[in-house]
Amino acid sequence: MFLLENILPILPTDRLEYAVFAVSIVGVFMIVYSQFVEAENRRDLVRMIGSLSLFVYAMYIQNLLFSIAMGGIFIAATIEFFEIYLGYHKHKKSDVEKYERMGKMKY
Repeated sequence: MFLLENILPILPTDRLEYAVFAVSIVGVFMIVYSQFVEAENRRDLVRMIGSLSLFVYAMYIQNLLFSIAMGGIFIAATIEFFEIYLGYHKHKKSDVEKYERMGKMKY
């Protein structure tokens, strides 16, 4: 048996499958990268794009649970992004001070 058959038992056969797999790989990297983005609006934007690309993959493989999870993350990130964009997303002053104190602590 070939090495690739053991690692990837179902290799893509046409351009559509290659495109779906490429989009899903980009989506995985974007979801992981979104955790490290500092600005909340950018984090939500990266998470929206990543979850949408993984939603496309979930629909392609017809996995209902994965589709619901990625759709939920997409909707939550979209709502959060528009709240920030429209100015509805606010932090309490006490929360901001607590975050600043945590950032200044030395371990």
